Amino acid sequence: MVQFGGQMAHPGWPRLRVDDWTQTRETVHMWTQIVGKIRMAHAPMLNHWWQGTPYVTPRGLTTSMIPYGLGGL
Repeated sequence: MVQFGGQMAHPGWPRLRVDDWTQTRETVHMWTQIVGKIRMAHAPMLNHWWQGTPYVTPRGLTTSMIPYGLGGL
């Protein structure tokens, strides 16, 4: 808590209760790893495996096109 002018101000972020979403977190982590491994296997090699990096967007995580055969995913 931070005190301003004699009043206590609440912090901007609520307490994060990790135990409430452990299974969801682990599932999202697993699927992110799967997509990253598929991307690493099909994309041309870049320095330090950068071709497997997911990008943060306003809608969540994404990748650029993943080459597959004559097209892409």
